[in-house]
Amino acid sequence: MIVLDHTITAALGVLALVLGRLINGRVKFLSRICIPDPVTGGLVVSFLSLALKTITGVEISFDTSIQDICMLIFFTSIGFQCDLSAIKKGGKQLAVMIVLVAILIVLQNSVAVGIASSMGLDPVFGMVAGSIPMCGGHGTAAGFSELLESNGIANARSITMATATFGLIAGSLIGGPIARMLIFRKRLRPEEKESGALEQEKKSIEKELSESEKMNRFTFAAFEIFIAMGLGSLLGKALAMTGISFPSYFGSLICAIVLRNVTDAVPKSIKMHSVEITKIGSVCLALFLGMAMCSLRLWELVSLALPLCIMLVSQVVLMFLFCRFVAFPLLGRNYSAAVLVGGVCGFGLGATPNAMANMSAICSRHGYTSVPFIIVPLVGASVVDIMNITVVSLFISFL
Repeated sequence: MIVLDHTITAALGVLALVLGRLINGRVKFLSRICIPDPVTGGLVVSFLSLALKTITGVEISFDTSIQDICMLIFFTSIGFQCDLSAIKKGGKQLAVMIVLVAILIVLQNSVAVGIASSMGLDPVFGMVAGSIPMCGGHGTAAGFSELLESNGIANARSITMATATFGLIAGSLIGGPIARMLIFRKRLRPEEKESGALEQEKKSIEKELSESEKMNRFTFAAFEIFIAMGLGSLLGKALAMTGISFPSYFGSLICAIVLRNVTDAVPKSIKMHSVEITKIGSVCLALFLGMAMCSLRLWELVSLALPLCIMLVSQVVLMFLFCRFVAFPLLGRNYSAAVLVGGVCGFGLGATPNAMANMSAICSRHGYTSVPFIIVPLVGASVVDIMNITVVSLFISFL
């Protein structure tokens, strides 16, 4: 086994990002369908790792400690972008999104259990390809593996982690194309005022500030992020006492939201450096996703049995049909709804960072809209996990 430490893993993530940018730049199809650069480059590295293990038997192990820090910084930056006064603009979409997630979780488990039963397998086996690894991702997959094994599913941990890996890839690959299809077919455009607001703020800052002042703003932006992360760590410890499992970044996300909106509400208070925080978060997202895609264990997918493959393909088909004919119409049939569909694919099959990467790739090509970047982190941070745990527990009890 080759063990790569955290610095080499981070460097490999950067190389994956650069490689993905080069490939996407040359292969126009990938750029047109909004595949994020880290996904493209990271998959190339993952396939090389798979080839190495297949040919020589040598496995590469990655230290993902920096990856976790990047994820934390990114979600903290998202919190600072959350202007609660804008929630009224997306309040209806937020409520609809929560209902849609609940429906999606039930459908994912129903499809997987139904296929398992129709093939003469234990219905509980279907749960390894249901919402546990799909909406839940690797964390929920690891958390439920012991319960599944106690219900007679051998090697549940390996299987659920493999299916979560499949979901991570699929969610990244189909989110952009589905959103792009809707944008072009429906001739959707972002609201001019909304799409230009952040860009105008950036141009104003770049025009009025000297280089040293710009650097100072980035310095203070970094300080603000770390203050929110520190407070978030304390909040996370308090939340853990409730017995409810929250994602590691949830406390920092909430603290960043509070800091941003308190300073906005208090006259003459220190204002957060939102533009610089957003840029720092974008860098960390790209690095996080690059490392995450490089460290995928693709050989776990190679060993999947035919019934499991059928279930996974069915989940992708379900996601397409759900986004196209259920989510998009109910979310409003507008540009914001199309971007949200890309996000639904990201965390409905993979994880919230993939949802954010999908939406970032879509907006960078077709125009910015703020509401999806408020709704998806709020739903993905806690609502998905809470509903998923509840629904899965009921399914397993019933089966």
